[in-house]
Amino acid sequence: MQPSTRVNPLMVITLLQMRHALLLLVLLPCLADAQAAAKSRPGKRALLPAAKEIALARSAAPAEVSRDATVYVLTDTGYAVAIAGSNGNACLVDRSWPESLEPQCFDPEARATIMQTSLAQMAGIQQGRPPEAIDHDLAEGLRSGRFRLPTRPAMGYMMSSAQRLIGDDGRAAGNWQPHLMLFMPYMTSEQLGLGSTPNPAAGIMVDSGKPMANLMVIVKKFVDPAEPPDGH
Repeated sequence: MQPSTRVNPLMVITLLQMRHALLLLVLLPCLADAQAAAKSRPGKRALLPAAKEIALARSAAPAEVSRDATVYVLTDTGYAVAIAGSNGNACLVDRSWPESLEPQCFDPEARATIMQTSLAQMAGIQQGRPPEAIDHDLAEGLRSGRFRLPTRPAMGYMMSSAQRLIGDDGRAAGNWQPHLMLFMPYMTSEQLGLGSTPNPAAGIMVDSGKPMANLMVIVKKFVDPAEPPDGH
């Protein structure tokens, strides 16, 4: 007589609950870091004329990346598609702080993963939702699978000469340096042989060992917007 192979439904439910719990334990610290930073700089973000925002967004990457990308612009309720692209890439102007301008482009995998949390967070900010409600929605999205981490290295571009960056300490950093971001979840500096001392010449591992770990690589030249914003 062969042993029964019948699956116990209660065991399946328990395993699924454990999986979700483990996922949240891993992802929520990263989410909490990002949201704690967002709480320190609340406030609805100012809008730009669409043509200027499109030019800014596309200047985040070389034309080979951004020319046929989908371009998003910020509205009173969040980001909306201004131009539908054809190459799978996407570009937008992020605003971590009310006064910052952060043109970024994403390859298809980064667009499907990293960018989606940014879209959801900015929608909450523009709609005036409390930070705690935004936190809850993002956490639920991670738990349910609506948001996910990259399944392969995912590329982000921040090469615009018109970027206006602000550091975590609240101090203006101007356009800093043009750089790429290669997202590799959980990768560490040690695994890449970079050591523990950041060196821009060799690449800097941001959030080393965390879900949103990314290798920041400084590149040689900025990309200028086709129509630079007035006064910047």
